[in-house]
Amino acid sequence: MEISKLVERAQELTDVELAILLCLVAGQHCIIQTEAEALALLEEELALIATNVFGLSCSVLHCSESSSLDDFSNGILVDRILDNSADEIMSIDDSDKKPPNGRRVSSSRLRTPPRPQKVESLQDDRQIANIVVIRDLNLADRQVQIQALELLRTNRIFTHTAVYSAPKSFLLVALKPTFGPSLVEHLNDHIFISHYHDPEDGFANLEEGPEWIEDDRASLSSVVHRSAIQEPADRGRNQLFSQEDIQTLVNLSDATTISAEVKRYLQNIITFLRLNRAVGGGISPRATKHFDLLVKCLAPLHNLEFVTPSLVALAARKVYPHRIVITAPMNERSMQYGSDLTAVAALLEGVTPEYVIEEVLATVEQIEQPPRGLTQEEEVQWWAAAATADILSRFLGAFRSNAAATEAWNFQTEPGEPVITHRRSITS
Repeated sequence: MEISKLVERAQELTDVELAILLCLVAGQHCIIQTEAEALALLEEELALIATNVFGLSCSVLHCSESSSLDDFSNGILVDRILDNSADEIMSIDDSDKKPPNGRRVSSSRLRTPPRPQKVESLQDDRQIANIVVIRDLNLADRQVQIQALELLRTNRIFTHTAVYSAPKSFLLVALKPTFGPSLVEHLNDHIFISHYHDPEDGFANLEEGPEWIEDDRASLSSVVHRSAIQEPADRGRNQLFSQEDIQTLVNLSDATTISAEVKRYLQNIITFLRLNRAVGGGISPRATKHFDLLVKCLAPLHNLEFVTPSLVALAARKVYPHRIVITAPMNERSMQYGSDLTAVAALLEGVTPEYVIEEVLATVEQIEQPPRGLTQEEEVQWWAAAATADILSRFLGAFRSNAAATEAWNFQTEPGEPVITHRRSITS
């Protein structure tokens, strides 16, 4: 498929669909937040996105303080989907026919096994879903969250009877309300991005269902909806993005380049975030890796082969909100130098991670941007000219520095004496 058409389809996605696409391209996981009364709607929307847009299997798990490790392990598993078309390629009677790969296969390998041998145990009938939506994971016991962390780190989960491996396309979505406790520290740091979905933006896939009924006079919680998820046999037939499309975006993101100036701008944002007096933690090395990865994944979706400062600012607003920890007034660094606790508390009152990010983006010196109104081709030419001018300025700066250093080495010890150079001092 042409890259331009793929980009056009990506730009037509909703905000939630785009967040899922970015995570699938990056091979990472995300947090999606919304208002408490809209969690049930967003939960069904995510399930429909998995099947309708990406053609992937999906499981939904509700967590609470009483959730156990077994509840977590069983909740992320779905029935294994067998490819019936592969089973129907050949049978015992037509074993003389060649399979699609052109090689003859013996009938003993193609013979359908007896029923008791086909289902040997429960582990053979289930697998980890491609997209796992976990609601209120932040409320679960610490051990359950550590189990989720182990799943993200190793792509495997252990039960009493089996070991399940995550599929190649695997995504864990932590669905939670806007306000509430955070995930445990290390699990939170492994989450790629966080995204807030405003219920006013709607639920596109749910609203397309034939049984969606909404009363304009009622509140969001009174919406009546019953949308069935596609059956496994229909899954993936009309998906908007196939695995080949996602792999194409992966290849494009790997080939994306970052200039030295944009890289410096990215590093300055990280430094200013870490040194902000309201930040008590969360600017970790893993967050930096995710920051760098996200800007490269965003570029192909904007039909760019390089990263721009605006993409860096957009990535900062997605990577850091769930990570930044606002410090307590008593732990604010100026308290070490005699600041008044009441004044510090008043200063930090109402400060949120989003506020800190916007303050840093406004503080960090912006890189010169191309003029507005340029076409994409003109903008590319503008950036190329800017890069050439920067290389030239660096060369001239290095030349001037070298000339100044050479002149500094040439000096006279006394008036009238010959000039003593660096070369002469070495040979003498």
